Amino acid sequence: MEELKKSSSKRIKSQGANLWSFGWQDGYGAFTIGESQVDAVKHYIGGQKERHRKQTFEQELVALLEKYRVTYEERYLWS
Repeated sequence: MEELKKSSSKRIKSQGANLWSFGWQDGYGAFTIGESQVDAVKHYIGGQKERHRKQTFEQELVALLEKYRVTYEERYLWS
């Protein structure tokens, strides 16, 4: 993740002076799926724009974490 964040940050900053202050948040999350779920995930991603008209990203993330019983501390989600 460190290399991915570093290289993508460098690429974004190279797009213009207005992006020189870009930086990723300190943490990250990673989720895995089985090959049989690829189509469902594509469908899920495709519906994000519409879904986020009714539910914020923050609400969606907490709902997913709770649905799949992922232990988390909310104070670390948004820092």
